[in-house]
Amino acid sequence: MTAKLTDLLALERIERDLYRTPATPDAAGRLFGGLIAAQALAAAGDTVDPDRVPHSLHGYFLRGGDAASPTVLQVERERDGFSFSARRVVALQNGKVIFHLSASFQRPRQGIDRQVEPAPAADRPDELRPIVWPLPAFSSFEARLPGQPFSESALPTRLWFRSNEKLADEPLTHACLLTFLSDMLTGLSALRRGPWTGSTSLDHAVWFHRPLRLDEWVLMDLAPHSAAGGRGWYTGTIHSADGMLGASLAQEALFTGSAG
Repeated sequence: MTAKLTDLLALERIERDLYRTPATPDAAGRLFGGLIAAQALAAAGDTVDPDRVPHSLHGYFLRGGDAASPTVLQVERERDGFSFSARRVVALQNGKVIFHLSASFQRPRQGIDRQVEPAPAADRPDELRPIVWPLPAFSSFEARLPGQPFSESALPTRLWFRSNEKLADEPLTHACLLTFLSDMLTGLSALRRGPWTGSTSLDHAVWFHRPLRLDEWVLMDLAPHSAAGGRGWYTGTIHSADGMLGASLAQEALFTGSAG
């Protein structure tokens, strides 16, 4: 994926509540799940009042998508209340549903603001050297690798990220980039012994607690909880550099190799 992530979030509005993602002819292979989730959230967010921001989403990955093909996004306006709006988005390629998303938006309000647990202890990003990740999805972000909580994990489960682009002060844009980011690592590699053979996302949820800027450093930390029936489940958090909890996530994925 060589196009800027913000360009891939600039959807074509075909008609009311119907959108098409940009074509990416230089892309190849399977469509990255975090991208289609971010694009679906962008489509949903375009149909709500500008003063409402995402507070949660839940998506199901139903079929693998083609990274080089545009995706059609159909938005259903399920509810618009005094404080909340609910949207459902169906993503289609070649007439088949590949993903669907339920998203909820809220008009921000004042109230109790407490964070029970501190951010994970991690080396500061400015003390770490940049790392180069071989996956195209990472090209939109800088990454720094702190010490890892699971020493036997074949892949990192704790990583600093920052967008390569300076972003506008648009909460939906930052929420979409966070959604993209939330699918970039897996917590399941810490459950495996030996080489990592991969996994395929089944369903994915994100809760947006407080606004985060994705053009500033954020720390993603993932923790596995269960592996059974060929599936694994993990949760995660995304904190700002000063320790504020911005978002939580959960994902279940299908192991693509043996469960060993």
